[in-house]
Amino acid sequence: MTAVTVRPMVPDHLPEVLAIEQAVQPQPWTEGLFLAELAEPTRAYRVALDPSGTVLGFGGILVAVDEMHVTTLATSADHLRRGIASHLMVELMDEALARGATAATLEVRTENHAAQRLYARFGFAPVGVRPGYYAATGEDALIMWAHDIDGADAARRLDGLRVASATARTATLEGAR
Repeated sequence: MTAVTVRPMVPDHLPEVLAIEQAVQPQPWTEGLFLAELAEPTRAYRVALDPSGTVLGFGGILVAVDEMHVTTLATSADHLRRGIASHLMVELMDEALARGATAATLEVRTENHAAQRLYARFGFAPVGVRPGYYAATGEDALIMWAHDIDGADAARRLDGLRVASATARTATLEGAR
């Protein structure tokens, strides 16, 4: 794996973001939708980049009052299971906390067990199902929530994930030399 940095998403990232989106989503977001999301002050979008600036993954959140909603999270197929989604989630959680979030929610495909395990590491737990939530496929969505994300237990968990993320980046940098 190459060294990964996480940066705010800008319109210049959209060609690569859209390529990943089209590869992983049965009903992908459009460029117009991403541009509208980037313009919204209640949203925050991040990209994971390799040293050459290639987009490896992206994620976004909406923060309303004191709740964070993960709107999207995706990694390119060539870079799955390499910690990229974890890097992105650490940054997104930090941003949500900076914006005053105390709870977080998301929907994830009921069959996407890898994503569910990722979210569980960040304190998310299943609370229900939205039948037929994904219109393109008719798949159900598992609703997950993390409460008290600004509390001491959540801070310790996020610190541990942040250290693991930094360690992975350091090991990657050393391996690239």
